[in-house]
Amino acid sequence: MEARVIWKQRLTFTGTAGSGFEAPLGTEAGVGGDEDGFRPMELIATGLAGCTAMDVISILQKKRQDVTAFEVRVHAERAPEHPKVFTSAVIEYIVAGHGVEEAALLRAIELSATRYCPAQAMFEKVFPISLQYQIHEEENGGRRLVKSGEASTLVKG
Repeated sequence: MEARVIWKQRLTFTGTAGSGFEAPLGTEAGVGGDEDGFRPMELIATGLAGCTAMDVISILQKKRQDVTAFEVRVHAERAPEHPKVFTSAVIEYIVAGHGVEEAALLRAIELSATRYCPAQAMFEKVFPISLQYQIHEEENGGRRLVKSGEASTLVKG
């Protein structure tokens, strides 16, 4: 895998990878940026969310779960001093649909965490990651929370 960033001006860059897609990178004005792109650490957290999200939705689809909306949020804590590394993270899986089975979601989260998501496997070697989930039932044009919990203990034994 190859990736690169090309400097544009001040602290503005364009990131590209082998896929050919581009992502703007920038930073806040207080440190010399122009508020014009992802912060690099945001991209790392987004990559983690995307990695596990692709696994989980793919597994849920294979299990024929009727998912109508799906979101993965990563809440990452950072050290207060430079280099301000991630010190812990919570990955939250939010699923909405019709009759989505908790067991199917937990199995999908487990497979992503233990087998398929290289980002999660790599980061778990460096800082603790907690896994949480919510299942919402679609009904009458709205959603009702039917189940939520901590998947970490179920996934990691």
